[in-house]
Amino acid sequence: MKKLLSIAVILCFTISVSAQIETPQASPFGKIEQKVGLTDVSIEYSRPGMRGRTIFGDLVPYGEVWRTGANANTMITFSDDVMINGKELKKGSYSIYTIPRKDSWEVMFYSSTDNWGVPQNWEESKVALKATAETMEMPMKMETFTILIDDLKNDSATLNFIWENTIAMLDIKVPTDQKASASIEKVMNGPTANDYFAAATFYHEAGKDMDKALEWVSKASEMAGDQAFWILRRKSLIEADMGKKDQAIATAKKSLASAEKANNADYVKMNKESIKEWEGSK
Repeated sequence: MKKLLSIAVILCFTISVSAQIETPQASPFGKIEQKVGLTDVSIEYSRPGMRGRTIFGDLVPYGEVWRTGANANTMITFSDDVMINGKELKKGSYSIYTIPRKDSWEVMFYSSTDNWGVPQNWEESKVALKATAETMEMPMKMETFTILIDDLKNDSATLNFIWENTIAMLDIKVPTDQKASASIEKVMNGPTANDYFAAATFYHEAGKDMDKALEWVSKASEMAGDQAFWILRRKSLIEADMGKKDQAIATAKKSLASAEKANNADYVKMNKESIKEWEGSK
């Protein structure tokens, strides 16, 4: 009975500890995911409301660093290097801090993203880029702080910070032309050795058309040369599974010689074992 009572007490304590009251956040979390050209841009931030308050020049003082939102840091992520107002920003994630002024904002992309608000010890070396955002007065008020990616084009967009009756804007340029040109050139030049190797490996391991697998792995080997011992190894396995033991042994010996030159012990061992097995089964 005492044991049952103890278990009941523990269960009650556990339930009381794990139970949590859910209430709406004063500044709800928001997330934007936008593809600009061929570049992925995402923004995570909290969205405070005006709630009858004067924002700029009061709640958010002019000339002081602002966290640009509420709660955890506002964070922006770029999948490629981009240009912000003509300045290069490397791909990655950044906290956004701003210094609002009446006629413009200074926007700072900060490489540390794990602060809560403005860092207690501001490190100028972590400012990856500073840019001046033009501001405009809007004819109506935006009750909830809003970040938008607007004016989408193939190679550019506008990053907008909107609250109260103010909108601050930054230009973003993305490397669409370079990425598209590289993709076109790759496709037009045909499959690479790695493409053929991957296709052959899939067909072989899936037990699909072995003739096609051998054709592809042979093309991969021709393109990569005899130094690509891993491709030769796959070719020998395909040949062996097709009953072409003499060809498999010859290919495995090429792979072995190349693996020995590269000091790759794993492929040396595998090739020696296969050659021994296939010679013994002839």
